[in-house]
Parts: sequence; structure tokens; C-alpha cells
Amino acid sequence: MVEHMAMFPVDTIKTRMQALATTIPSAPSAAFSAPPPPSPSPSALSSLSSLAAPRTAAAASSCAYQSTCTAARSASAAAQTLSRSPTIRNAVSSILKTEGAAGLYRGIAAMGLGAGPAHAVYFAVYEAAKESLLRPTSGSNCRGVDSSNGVSEGFGFSPVFGFSLPPAVAHATAGALATVASDAVLTPMDVVKQRLQLKRSPYAGVVDCCRKMMQEEGLTAFYRSYRTTLVMNVPFTAVHFATYEATKVWLGRALPGEALPGQGVLDEDRLLTHVLAGGAAGALASAVTNPLDVVKTRLQCQGVCGVKRIQSASVTAALRSIVREEGWGALLRGMRARMLFHTPAAAIVWSTYEASKNLLRDF
Repeated sequence: MVEHMAMFPVDTIKTRMQALATTIPSAPSAAFSAPPPPSPSPSALSSLSSLAAPRTAAAASSCAYQSTCTAARSASAAAQTLSRSPTIRNAVSSILKTEGAAGLYRGIAAMGLGAGPAHAVYFAVYEAAKESLLRPTSGSNCRGVDSSNGVSEGFGFSPVFGFSLPPAVAHATAGALATVASDAVLTPMDVVKQRLQLKRSPYAGVVDCCRKMMQEEGLTAFYRSYRTTLVMNVPFTAVHFATYEATKVWLGRALPGEALPGQGVLDEDRLLTHVLAGGAAGALASAVTNPLDVVKTRLQCQGVCGVKRIQSASVTAALRSIVREEGWGALLRGMRARMLFHTPAAAIVWSTYEASKNLLRDF
């Protein structure tokens, strides 16, 4: 939960960049068009004896008109700059110019409400599934490391499948099962969070967003992207957990250290190991699954703040629609911001989780 709060501004930038193509129209919209110039007053036209007054009023109205145009063009320029060059720097600049620093934190309350319970479910299911899928064979310890040489070589026996599984497959499968459970908890608040993150969001806050969604779209709106979320998060978690566990074992051998007393294996529970392994896993998994995250963002935000509605909730249909209308590059939008979010976030999550698990184990 801490990592979501700390990295939330980066998540906002990612959401804006992924929804950008349908949020910013190609032609000037009504939101950025200047109002028509004021018409002369009827009293000024009817009185030839007071020509000076209408001229003064016209000059003042002209100044007000120019000020309105300047403000509208300034806001439009920031949005159009981001549209032409959707970089992290331009996204931050656009948000700060038009909304201030508070714009980076819109929707953080929704994430706070959903992240805590979702993480609890996530790690509880992962640990239970890992224990069921991967049991140490003779000659290996509980971490899947051969006690004779400290190298991760042995497979674990799975009582579920009845045969030995490679550690990477067991960890990936356990992570996928954990994702299915945790996303059922997190998805409704994730939908609310992303709608609040959009520019010119019509919602005043979490409660207002939930109330209007229930009234206008029904309960299904909260889970409209659940299938897409699973399609994205299952491979994300599979890559994430497999990479983390494998990197952790490799770092246990590569980093300088001493064997655990009486066990003959290298210590994998060092803070540096968890930070590096977690960061590597988060970076790789977020890059690989970014196209699916773009689809999820579009489905969750469709119909809000000008984001185009997608006719079908099918992931394949949504992918085809985005590629056809915007090109393949649209699927990579927000990838750098996503990697910037998940790399430190994963390092924080794993180091905190492993430290807490070891602390509780001592009691």
C-alpha cells in the first residue's frame, strides 16, 4: 500500500498519457474555443451624442475578450503540446499548468481504500498456492536451493498436479492465482481512481464517483474491465513472480555474503537482494504488459472526459480498434511512466513484505 501512495503521481501521468489519444480531439473543441466578441450596446447605437462612452466600453470589452482568448489559448497550448509530444515531461508540465500539484493526486483516496485489502488477499493466496504447488524434494531446502552447492537446481514436487514442477512455473502459477483473487477486490476502486485521474474529471471525489456510476451505469461498470485486468495482470504477475524468485536466488549466489549457519546455502533474505530482485521484476513485467494496460485504461475511462467508447469489451477488439485508429505506437504510450512506477514500487513491496514475514516468523 505504501508504494501506491508514494508513486501515485507517476500513475496519474501514466493514465493521462494512455487516455490521451481519445481525450484530446484533433480539431479545436468547445472547451478551448474563445467566446464570440461582444456586440455593441443598443443604447450606444441610438445615442450619437455620447460616442465617447461606447468607444470606452468597446475598448474595455475588447480587453476582456483578449484576456479570455489568452487564457483559453494558454490552456489549449499545454494540452496540444502534450498531444503532439506525449512525454513524461510534457505530461507533468500540462498537469501543473492547468491543475496545479493537486492534479497529480486526484483519486489517491480510492487507491488507499482498495490497495490495503487487495494486498492482503494477494500475498495470502500467493503463499498458500506456492506451498501447495511447490514442495521441496530431498536434498533441497524450502527455497529450492540445493544444499550441497547453494545452486537453485532441484524441482519441487506438487501434490496438486502429482509431479515435479520447475520453481519458475510454480511461482508464476501461484502469482497468477493470487492476481485473480486480489483483482476482484481492487478493480472497483481502480476504476474510480482512473476516472478521477482524468483531466476535467466530472466527479467531485470517491463517493460522488461511486454514486454517479451506480445511478448512470449500474454495478457492472465497476467490473467492466475485470476481464481485461486479468488478461493483463495474470501475465504481469507470472513474469513478475518468476523473475523475482529467480533473480533472488541468482543474487544470493552473486552478491558477496556468507552461508547461513548450519544450512550450507547463501542468505537470500538480505535487504539489498529484495530491493534489486523486486525492482528488476517490476521493470520487466510492466514493460511486457504495457499494451494490455493501455486497453484496460481505455475500457475503464470510456465515455468520461471525451474518452471514446469502445463498442466491444473484448480485449482483442479493443486492441484492433486502437491500432487501426492510432497505430501500433499507441500501445506503448505511458510505458516509461509505468516502468518508473512499478520498478521502485516492486522494490518497496518485496523488501517490506519479506522483512515483515521474517519478523512475524520469529514470534
